[in-house]
Amino acid sequence: MSLVFSSICPHPPIIVPTIGQPADLKQVSKTIEAMKKLSQKFAEAGPLTVLVISPHGPLDPQNFTISNSPTLAGYFHHFGDFATELIFKNDQNLIEKIKKECEKEKIPLKLANIEKLDHGTLVPLYYLSQTITNIKVVPLVFSFLDSKTHFKFGQIINKVISDKRQDTRIGIIASGDLSHRLTPEAPGGYNPRGKEFDEKIVELLKKKDVKGILNMDKDLIEQAGECGYRSIIILLGALNGLNWKPEILSYEGPFGVGYLVANFKIK
Repeated sequence: MSLVFSSICPHPPIIVPTIGQPADLKQVSKTIEAMKKLSQKFAEAGPLTVLVISPHGPLDPQNFTISNSPTLAGYFHHFGDFATELIFKNDQNLIEKIKKECEKEKIPLKLANIEKLDHGTLVPLYYLSQTITNIKVVPLVFSFLDSKTHFKFGQIINKVISDKRQDTRIGIIASGDLSHRLTPEAPGGYNPRGKEFDEKIVELLKKKDVKGILNMDKDLIEQAGECGYRSIIILLGALNGLNWKPEILSYEGPFGVGYLVANFKIK
């Protein structure tokens, strides 16, 4: 197996054209254009299986969670779109390998037979699966364990997908929005440290300063009201030891929430 694609994606349903109103879509045009560019890169990389790390699945504070339902399906009914339907097969072989490695390394992992995909998984896949329609999907959910454990979980994923005995092309999507507190109208209320958090994350990613991200001030993370930090750490763990180059495709926060789209070139 090999990692051929990795990215950070936001997941506001409002960027889906069947959900967002024209005025709203205009305000998130940078994010939409970046997701279209990312979709092209996704097609060029040609992954067969994609692991999606989402904050909005069945979260267990003390365990990482993987949905092992053979079939996965998702809809946007809660957001007023009753037509869009995304259906995927799972990659249970990959899940079993990750499970065994977690057991060896004593990393707490729980499997959940849940077919329904959350919007944190669906929004990125809405764009990316338009270019490759036959991908398998493995939905992951982070925990509330410490940053070091999240990074270690990512390293386990790296170890499993670096196994050269099987020729499978893998992609990873770290789904998550940054601060939810950028403006007084933001859903999480306003906190001036929200902007500080977002700028710091982007700056550290550009510098490839993984240690700096892992050791970010916990108070800053808390005050930012983010939902993507842990997803990013798992992704960085999965990239550990590889030759990667960050590409920040876009960042904006028009509704008081930070939307970051980033691609990681793997050489």
